[in-house]
Amino acid sequence: MIPHREQGFTLIEVMISLGLFALIAVAGLGLVDSVLNVQGKTEAHLDRLDAYRRAMFIIDSDFDQIARGGISGDTDSVQFVRAAPGFGGPPVPVRYDLRGGALTRIAGARPQLVLPGVRTGRWRYFYDGAWTDHWPPNAELKEVRPRAVAVEMQVARGTLRRVVSLPHRPAGEETE
Repeated sequence: MIPHREQGFTLIEVMISLGLFALIAVAGLGLVDSVLNVQGKTEAHLDRLDAYRRAMFIIDSDFDQIARGGISGDTDSVQFVRAAPGFGGPPVPVRYDLRGGALTRIAGARPQLVLPGVRTGRWRYFYDGAWTDHWPPNAELKEVRPRAVAVEMQVARGTLRRVVSLPHRPAGEETE
């Protein structure tokens, strides 16, 4: 027969083991929570970077396909006509607006939110060795393109800048 003393665990031993398991479980939950928190922040950061990259791609694509005609704009907006080679249709008027805390693109009559969360922003135009806030700066340059267009936007974690060099348009080129 087994002596009476060695038949099982005492109540104190059971309570101590439950306490240790509870401490291990709390530590494990804290670790899992911190890993999920870091993962969430990383995903949010990557989503923001993707939105910035996508916005810059859209701007580059539109200016790379600029059609004949002039450009006009100020610090809040720029408008021009872009070719539509992939669609086989006529050139499309495009307008970018930096208002209301966002960068908006209007192609034809369809508005598109390009980048939300823009605190401030401005468009600038480079011509004859200097930057200006309005294009055209005078009536004489109405049919002339600036050499480059720049957009600068203040976003949640810094500043985004894009400078796009425009193709030279010879004097006397007809506009559509």
